[in-house]
Amino acid sequence: METAAAWVVAAAAVAAAVWVAKNANRWVYENRRLGEKRFWLPPGDLGWPFVGNMWDFLRAFKSSDPDSFMASFVSRYGRRGIYKSLMFGSPSVLVSSAEACKRVLTDDDAFGSGWPVSTMKLIGEKSFIGISYQEHKRLRRITAAPVNGYEALATYLKYIEQTVVVSLQKWATMGQIEFLTHLRKLTFNIIMHIFLSSESETVMDAMEREYTKLNYGVRAMAINIPGFAYHKALKARRNLVATFQSIVTNRRKERENNLATKRRDMMDALLDVEDENGRKLSDEEIIDVLIMYLNAGHESSGHTMMWATIFLQQHPEFFEKAKIEQEEILRRRPASQKGLTLKEVREMYYLSKVIDETLRVVTFSLMVFREAKHDVNISGYLIPKGWKILVWFRGVHLDPQTYPNPKEFNPSRWDDFTPKAGSFLPFGAGSRLCPGNDLAKLEVSIFLHYFLLNYQLERANPNSPVRYLPHSRPKDNCLARVKRVGC
Repeated sequence: METAAAWVVAAAAVAAAVWVAKNANRWVYENRRLGEKRFWLPPGDLGWPFVGNMWDFLRAFKSSDPDSFMASFVSRYGRRGIYKSLMFGSPSVLVSSAEACKRVLTDDDAFGSGWPVSTMKLIGEKSFIGISYQEHKRLRRITAAPVNGYEALATYLKYIEQTVVVSLQKWATMGQIEFLTHLRKLTFNIIMHIFLSSESETVMDAMEREYTKLNYGVRAMAINIPGFAYHKALKARRNLVATFQSIVTNRRKERENNLATKRRDMMDALLDVEDENGRKLSDEEIIDVLIMYLNAGHESSGHTMMWATIFLQQHPEFFEKAKIEQEEILRRRPASQKGLTLKEVREMYYLSKVIDETLRVVTFSLMVFREAKHDVNISGYLIPKGWKILVWFRGVHLDPQTYPNPKEFNPSRWDDFTPKAGSFLPFGAGSRLCPGNDLAKLEVSIFLHYFLLNYQLERANPNSPVRYLPHSRPKDNCLARVKRVGC
């Protein structure tokens, strides 16, 4: 009897400890800090002490069903499109409805940038994600035209085209390759050319490897201990900073000694720009902008190229329709014209649907972070001042009410369909819309144009499991043969 009683007491103690642990965050972040306001919070839970909901998030995204994370909130609290949680060390609100996402991304008076401190340490406190609204506006104005303007895109087109043609020809002779790895190198070469004119292939390969480590740390828990992804990412950032500092220093010396060449890349633009008071960008500001742009400028494009290629190969009817459009472009072209024009790219109407559908299904950036500048009401719920808001793009892009059979790849769903505001956000929205969105789509369009006309992909492991962190990709990095089929 005494043994049984001891077991009952022990079980009760364990149950009590679990109950206390499960409610600790609610006491800290709601009861103690919000008082009566807590009754107006969205439904949800703040998870376990210290880690919050991060274990559930990482477990879901390291499984074959990443959407089980958000599905758990929906099953427990209903399809509200807004839930409280504790993510990346902060009390947060997850928003996944189109209306709520649109409000958070476009209302700059109520919401500012809210990226975790751990992320800003990796990407840079002086980059677009860490600076104030006014500084962001100024930097965006500086960089928008040289990256996304019509004249810039028309100029970059020839370099992108040449790089794509040479790369595909080379890959077709190499046998089995990691298709994604080579695509990322391709897009990294392009963005390096735009920002820094050129660097040696050895330097670019080394930098691209550091970016891979950096990205693994962005979505990891901020554990700065050797062996953990975040620790490796911090080391990668230090290496990137050292490399870029050397490049910036050399470029400044060239100017001081009147050795500057006639080139005009983004580095020159960043060195020249000054605000209304004559202040120029510091080395730290330039380096953080470079780290951010070069990262975003090659990761998303490379992955989108890979997934669009995979989806088209999996659906021969879509492949053939997209190929016919590209062949028609060639037939309409004057005999004297060599290569693509920006006008032709903008006439790739079906291919544009293929790219949009790829961006929707894959959702390369699964979320962005904002922070409430003051108490805000959304959909009848309170978001307290200082709380983070995670705009959950996957929830928006895979909403069956907007996109029937949402996980099915179907470019034809875009025929005569215009998504309502907030329901298609591959590059975000509002004042912090990705500044390189047009460049990214241009790269993908040019690549698919030449691939569709002359190549096919023969995957070694068509059923390779998909990994979802830091970005969706086949576990084998799409091991495949690129086979030339055209003349």
